[in-house]
Amino acid sequence: MTHRPFDKEDLAIRLTRAEAIILEEFLDRTEESRRSLFVDQAEQRVLWTVHAQLEKGLWELFAPEYVELLRLARDSVRDHE
Repeated sequence: MTHRPFDKEDLAIRLTRAEAIILEEFLDRTEESRRSLFVDQAEQRVLWTVHAQLEKGLWELFAPEYVELLRLARDSVRDHE
């Protein structure tokens, strides 16, 4: 198999719905403060793409009980000591 650098082949990253909700919330909350962290605009573009895909796939973001769903997601993912 010959690999071409950066071909259009997709790479899938699997997350639980809880993990996806938490990641989307983090990306949303930190959008403004991340700007100075990017070394190249391509990094920002990739995060925008990930963020947009999360927003598109998560009905929970638009649910009236979103705050409670976020709390439950965090509880299910958080390390329990």
